[in-house]
Amino acid sequence: MRFVALAVIIFSVPIFLVLLQQNARYRRYLYFAIGFLPFVISAWNLDGAIISWATWPGQTKGVVITLLDALALAVVIRSRRSPLFFPFTGIIIAYIGAASLSILFSNNPQASFFYAWQLGMVLLVFWAAANACMSEDGQKMIIAGLVCGVTLQAGFSISQKLSGVVQASGTMGHQNLLGVATHFALYPSLAMLMATKKAKLPLIGVIAGLIVVAFGASRATIGLAGIGVILLIFLSMARKPSARKTKVAVIGLVVLALATPVAIASLQQRFAITSSEGSNEERQAFERAAKMIFSDHPMGIGANQYVVIANTEGYSQKAGVIWNRGSRSAPVHNTYLLVAAETGFIGFFCFVLFIFVPIFAAFKFAWSNRGDPKGDLAVGIGVTLTIVALHSFYEWVMVTWVIQYLLAISIGLLAGLIMQRKAAKRAVLVAKLRQQKEDGESEAPALATST
Repeated sequence: MRFVALAVIIFSVPIFLVLLQQNARYRRYLYFAIGFLPFVISAWNLDGAIISWATWPGQTKGVVITLLDALALAVVIRSRRSPLFFPFTGIIIAYIGAASLSILFSNNPQASFFYAWQLGMVLLVFWAAANACMSEDGQKMIIAGLVCGVTLQAGFSISQKLSGVVQASGTMGHQNLLGVATHFALYPSLAMLMATKKAKLPLIGVIAGLIVVAFGASRATIGLAGIGVILLIFLSMARKPSARKTKVAVIGLVVLALATPVAIASLQQRFAITSSEGSNEERQAFERAAKMIFSDHPMGIGANQYVVIANTEGYSQKAGVIWNRGSRSAPVHNTYLLVAAETGFIGFFCFVLFIFVPIFAAFKFAWSNRGDPKGDLAVGIGVTLTIVALHSFYEWVMVTWVIQYLLAISIGLLAGLIMQRKAAKRAVLVAKLRQQKEDGESEAPALATST
């Protein structure tokens, strides 16, 4: 069955190429799929493994390709544009290089290669998203895909909550993973809701995102979602205030206030079953183990190796990590410490660049031309990446393929905006030079006549 899935995914590439080539309507559907697929690939089994280590305790279980990889490859091939010229390509390649370098220090090089392969697919998805977002239509369809993805998850979350589930996880398998994924749809939706009168889809994205956050009952997700909404409203108003933004800001803050009791009720229901104090102590033990690993292995222990090394070399025991399956099979709940432990200081530095360079670029884009309406979307992307960067202090899921695909799509949106603006400036410059040339040619006969 695995090989059937692989064959279907591989042979879908030429089909996607034909559809992309035929007409704009098919392209719109496929651009929509770029944003939508990360939310459903696992639930709908839209992937296949060339090598599968299903029981491996690391975050990457083999050499896997997904339907999104096939679609991304088709988009990149059809574009006929060198992907190396897109912004942020260099920092993603640098992070792939750091992960690949860690293979040399790994007790299980093949397992570490799995993570490097995953990052290669992330780069491919980034290139596809950036290519699609060179046009406004591509931007709208990818965001529509993100909104529909989180709306689907909101539907499952409501159903699970009504069925008595304390922490709704949608189809993602874990509420923390779903909570982080929600950031990528919530803030761009809110940014567009504040900036445009065509507000139906963005409104759905905001409502669905808040439902997922409230029903997931994750402390970090709830707290950071509130911070993100307030930060986005403030930055959007500071960038370019308007009557519509003021109206949406007031309504948004009221909705946030109304959603707060629901989130608090979910948290109370959760902590009636599990202790928050015990959860905090467990996180601290994980962090002690990760810091000891990094201290002993400054070049890293190899990507995708944390759980194995932490247990077999005694770091979890020395740090006081509880001896049960849930604790001993999980990585440290801090992405920065996890990346540092696995890929060393080089990987840590490259990961920080991967996250923070696009944040600065997004806000620079938004403020460099306040009259450009695309700047509002850039604010949404900047806030998304900022909240994800903060969330990385409390979660490790940023190294999973789901979140890394969504990161690639978000950064690809920003890269497309930047390239679109450069193309517009280039067109204006060419038009000016052409006009100057025409003016010079028209003045030449006049001078000859007067002489």
